[in-house]
Amino acid sequence: MRYFIEFSYHGKNYFGYQIQPNEITVQEELERALSTILREEIKTTGAGRTDTGVHAKKIFAHFNTVQNLDENLPYKLNSFLPNDIAVRRIFRVKDDFHARFDATFRTYEYNIALEKNPFTQDASWQMWKRTLDLERMNGACKILFEYEDFTSFAKLHADNKTNNCKIYKAFWEQNGAELKFTISADRFLRNMVRAIVGTMVEIGNGKIQPTDLRKIIEDKNRNAAGTSAPPQGLFLVDVGYNWEQSEIEE
Repeated sequence: MRYFIEFSYHGKNYFGYQIQPNEITVQEELERALSTILREEIKTTGAGRTDTGVHAKKIFAHFNTVQNLDENLPYKLNSFLPNDIAVRRIFRVKDDFHARFDATFRTYEYNIALEKNPFTQDASWQMWKRTLDLERMNGACKILFEYEDFTSFAKLHADNKTNNCKIYKAFWEQNGAELKFTISADRFLRNMVRAIVGTMVEIGNGKIQPTDLRKIIEDKNRNAAGTSAPPQGLFLVDVGYNWEQSEIEE
């Protein structure tokens, strides 16, 4: 039987979600907890893989088991898992429903602190020494919708089958001394959001013009874009599915 698990994590102590040799990852911790409690080897497939230091407020994974799971499993997992990983719920889905391939969108947020704040060091890019023009940055966001090939924002040598992504929304907003960038798409390339944010910051501080973004994208060259923003400001906040397709017929 296949189950979906909804969870969140603070990424500071992890080398991303996906298991890597000789590194501690969220997937490793999750599978260890599930396998220990269920007393069988459990392998999970995540909705996506976040980079080192990146956080997730809402993410899903699926796993298979021969057992009927009881409603107390999330509680047991939370008691076993580290404090920086929290399970929200676990529920049954169709045996072919896939956490990664059946996802219809992913939404990320990136936080920038405009004032020195000791309480957001692990959750934002501290930029209190710079001035950013929000109007210029939002003007550049509109240009993103004109394109689907985002090779210029892809991690080099990532071996993607395609660098095409359909962006559904992208905008900046300010709340007091904090800037937040929200971007949603059908899929994202590795390092894509952080590369876009780094480029947007160069637009916001006047280093390049908003219209320069077109040439950057059309060059299809990672070196044409700005330096990647640091990971701690990035959060995966939502993953969407057509849930009616996951329902099990009685």
